[in-house]
Amino acid sequence: MKKLLLTFLLILFVASSLYASQSTIIETDGIACMGYDKSRKQTEDEALTHAKKKAVQYAATYIKSESRVKDFELEKDLVEAYSNATVKVIQELSRTWYRDVSLGDCCQVKIKADVIPDSEAMDRIAKGKAQIDDPSAPLNVQLWADKKEYKKGDKIKIYIRGNKPFYARIVHKGVNGDLLQLLPNPYRKDYYFNGGVIYEIPSGQDRFEMEVTPPFGREDIVVYASTSPLGEIITAPAGGVYKIKTESEKVGERSRAVFLKEINPGQKTKAAEFSESQIIYKTGK
Repeated sequence: MKKLLLTFLLILFVASSLYASQSTIIETDGIACMGYDKSRKQTEDEALTHAKKKAVQYAATYIKSESRVKDFELEKDLVEAYSNATVKVIQELSRTWYRDVSLGDCCQVKIKADVIPDSEAMDRIAKGKAQIDDPSAPLNVQLWADKKEYKKGDKIKIYIRGNKPFYARIVHKGVNGDLLQLLPNPYRKDYYFNGGVIYEIPSGQDRFEMEVTPPFGREDIVVYASTSPLGEIITAPAGGVYKIKTESEKVGERSRAVFLKEINPGQKTKAAEFSESQIIYKTGK
């Protein structure tokens, strides 16, 4: 019990120094028609704008219905956060022109978008214990290590915990900038985790250790997590882990290309919750 309490306190302590973000990934479409006063380019841009607006609307609806939040203040903050969300297009799925009898030439743009809630509202939510524990709140995956600084020969252990079931990719960035995928790895393919459980890495089927060796300096570990399976990146086996071949700045983007599920059976709109957290630690002699 003491160990569990200490671990939970460590979560709260380390979390304040982490980079963390949450968002909702939506697949939707937008439509616009030329009429008599718009060019094809203007119509395409309007269709894309329409798709982004729908993404925000659907994300807010999804979070409110899927989360089933009982805490009034938490629900209020979530509604505010998604009312002021920004949208980043992850992928344009299609751009199709068709002829409407009454409206003329029309364009339909289908996108996969990352709807990012207002950071100030999400910061208020993060200060409360509710989001850490409540499985009805949006996905929140905590990542932490047992120390902030390590010496040569030390063995590093990291831990993750989510408030609900999730899929995760854990990436290590070394002092020289090289990226390694710690999970999933050649010996531990499963990257699905139960909510409310603390997982230690490496452990179980893992066949690698995180021992501090030169060069020394700053190292980063990032967890990309989602309620749906993550998008694929290019990797190559490197002992007990994978070396990441995908460009560093695209790993997060590719991870967000998640395999979405329908919000409701029969509906075209698809969505998933996404959480990203990062820890930074230092190594030395």
